[in-house]
Amino acid sequence: MKSQKKLHAIGGKLVGILLVLGIVLWIVIAAKGKNENPISSTEFKLNTAVTINIYDSQDERILNGAMELCDRYEQMFSRTLPDSEISKLNNGMLKLTENGYRVKKETFELIKKGIEYGKISDGAFDISIEPVSSLWDFTSENKQIPEQSVLSDRLQSVGYGNVVLTENENREEHFVQFQKEGMGIELGAIAKGYIADRIKEYLLDQGVESALIDLGGNVLCVGNRPDGQPFRIGVQKPFKERNETVAVVEVSDRSVVSSGIYERYFEKDGKLYHHILDPRTGYPYENDLLSVTIFSDASVDGDGVSTTCYALGLEKGMELVDGMDDVQALFITKDGELHFSKGFEEKVKIIK
Repeated sequence: MKSQKKLHAIGGKLVGILLVLGIVLWIVIAAKGKNENPISSTEFKLNTAVTINIYDSQDERILNGAMELCDRYEQMFSRTLPDSEISKLNNGMLKLTENGYRVKKETFELIKKGIEYGKISDGAFDISIEPVSSLWDFTSENKQIPEQSVLSDRLQSVGYGNVVLTENENREEHFVQFQKEGMGIELGAIAKGYIADRIKEYLLDQGVESALIDLGGNVLCVGNRPDGQPFRIGVQKPFKERNETVAVVEVSDRSVVSSGIYERYFEKDGKLYHHILDPRTGYPYENDLLSVTIFSDASVDGDGVSTTCYALGLEKGMELVDGMDDVQALFITKDGELHFSKGFEEKVKIIK
């Protein structure tokens, strides 16, 4: 295994959840000087709190347009909204042709990206997990563990290799075909990253050069702070207030995304069940990790790599990141140690 550096958690071992977020308090304080009143909006979308801060414009129409993009993509990618394109695809309600179901270009692109991570991870990351993931409920009060017999049956329909993508020569038509009965797509592991990237493109097209996009922990920076300095992203202490951090890092024009057992989980009979499911068993992955945080240029890659690395575990996940260009990782193991990918400190400045 390639070399890795370890740093014990500040204040002792971590005993629970690590949450990586762009902390609003830090951002507001850091931005003062050039624009003390950035326009900002927070709304509940994508099943999470979505916050967008724009520092170099006072045009509320731009902010509204960014939020509308969230709605547009949620209507494409959500597994649970009955009228979304993915929901209709999973339920066979789209137009069926000899090439499969016709989908929008954006849906096609995201499914294609998901299949790429399936190949990279040798199936540890699998967007065709939907027949199994739909059995688990991590949000309602009635949290139940699916029956083993039902899980075993649904697992027969899982396998990203049985999702076939076709597009015509002029790339104006895009098709998805399932080669097994009962198959479905779950894009939750990469959708927020893709949406964050599209919002960033939109803001840049509108002339915005300083902004912060936070899709429930998927943080994407547009440029720098108004004074030209990097944004400061806080790593929060578990079970503490948001201003109690274990570390603060400086980030310019990049993405910070984390995956781990803290996002959606429940406990039953003394055991914790989280939402990152193993497509081989149908149950949550069991390894020595609390979370993986990825620093990358594109947020969709941060999403895909963070989930993939969590699925692979510390050693194989670290090897994957160390072999990638312009991607850095911070792994947190259950013994409370922080593990950094090769050359992390050269690319990401830790200021606390």
